[in-house]
Amino acid sequence: MPHVLHPSERERFRITLNTDGHPHPVENILAIATLLLGVVAFVSTFWVAAHAISAWAGTLGFGVGLYSQYVSETTPQRSLNVVGLVGSFVGAALGIAHGGFLPHP
Repeated sequence: MPHVLHPSERERFRITLNTDGHPHPVENILAIATLLLGVVAFVSTFWVAAHAISAWAGTLGFGVGLYSQYVSETTPQRSLNVVGLVGSFVGAALGIAHGGFLPHP
C-alpha cells in the first residue's frame, strides 16, 4: 500500500451526486428540485406577505422530497433531500401559520 502514503497523482476535487460511479439523472434532478423548493419555502417565510409562496413551495417541496428520498441511490442525494425536506417543512408550516395557501386581497 505505498500508494496510500505517497499518491502518485492527486485526484482533483469535484462535487458529484453520483458517488457510486453510475449516472442517476432523474434522482439528481429530484434531489436538486427538493433543495431548491426547500430554500424558496424557507427564505419566503421571512416576509409574512409571501405566505402563499412559502406554503405552496413548502408543500410541493415536501412531497417531491419524500418521493426523492424513496428513490435516491447515493448518500449525497439523500443529504440534499434531508436539507430540502427540513426547509420545505419549516416553510410550509410557517406559510400556513401566516395566512395559508391563498394570497390576501
